[in-house]
Amino acid sequence: MNTGGRHTGKDSTRHLLPGLCLFTALLFLFAPVLPAHALGPEEVLVIANRNAAKSPGLAKFYMAQRGIPKENLVLLWMTDKEDCTREAYEKKAVPPVRRFLKAHPEIRALVTVYGVPLKIKAPAGSGNHSKTNSGAAFDSELALVKAPAYHLKSWQLNPFYLGYKGKKTNIRKKHVMMVSRLDAPNAGIVRRMIKDSIRAEKEGLQGKAYFDARWPLPRKGTKLSGYAFYDVSLHKTARFHREKNILPVVLNQEKALFQPGQAPDAALYCGWYSLSNYVDAFQWNRGAVGYHMASGECATLKGNGNTWCKRILENGAAATIGPVSEPYIQAFPVPEIFFNLLTDGYLTLVEAYTVSLPFLSWQMILVGDPLYKLNIVKGEG
Repeated sequence: MNTGGRHTGKDSTRHLLPGLCLFTALLFLFAPVLPAHALGPEEVLVIANRNAAKSPGLAKFYMAQRGIPKENLVLLWMTDKEDCTREAYEKKAVPPVRRFLKAHPEIRALVTVYGVPLKIKAPAGSGNHSKTNSGAAFDSELALVKAPAYHLKSWQLNPFYLGYKGKKTNIRKKHVMMVSRLDAPNAGIVRRMIKDSIRAEKEGLQGKAYFDARWPLPRKGTKLSGYAFYDVSLHKTARFHREKNILPVVLNQEKALFQPGQAPDAALYCGWYSLSNYVDAFQWNRGAVGYHMASGECATLKGNGNTWCKRILENGAAATIGPVSEPYIQAFPVPEIFFNLLTDGYLTLVEAYTVSLPFLSWQMILVGDPLYKLNIVKGEG
């Protein structure tokens, strides 16, 4: 995973709030999008594709399961392939979504459904160099659907990322939408993810939390950036969950990843680095959430590939996170923000993701029910 190119990591990683006072920090930095209540069904807009056979049906199934108003549905007419052109995105996706949001200002979150393109191709002639590449994840671009014109040749700093601590950004909070995706290798898995999330909320998420660091924790006072920052964040996440007795924690701090059969009863997972090569170490419990920090782990959710997002969902997890193309390490959601907020039980999945995500108009997507709120069945520590 490249850490060069469009690197702004010094701004995006060194300002993480140590020992976050989660609820207070959240209300301060997430206003005005986040009121004094978590995301509700009436605040979600579902986006499906008329041109994909199972997309509208899955959208309506999800809406019925979650009690989302029937009118909160926008049907696009786009390619059913995983990638679309920039022109198609701007002409076929942006206008209908903008119209709906203008008429329904209460909407705070968007969810794209199986059959909606996964990524937007860079315009012809832009090349692949990091300073000119304007390709992006469909959902990451859609998060700025309300924003005035902005530069496409670089990422945009996410004004809701807690690590910025009030840093000025070009994008205003009122122009950002929270975005998640209900997608998977096939429609049956999408239905299972939806049902598992709802059932896990009611019955509780059980199991162990697995965090796969690569090195031992460095000495206190060591300056951190890039890989080292994220590795330490895994250590901090493990420590938080262990000290709060949220779930039994298994921390690996060796270069070798968890190996097949070494991660049974998995409820949570975060680790790195096995590029596009899922290691079948996990027995995923109902409602499990996990992601792997490597460069192209959501480049596709289809076919016979061994990318982590695809395989995590195929093997039974309810939600995952990954990039559609090279994101650079500093673009990943920071584990200690994402998991610590998610397991606190106040925020939904998409809210925890949004405040832990450094960049928008870039490569990262969240796959899972945006309304999923974890109800942890605590272990014995």
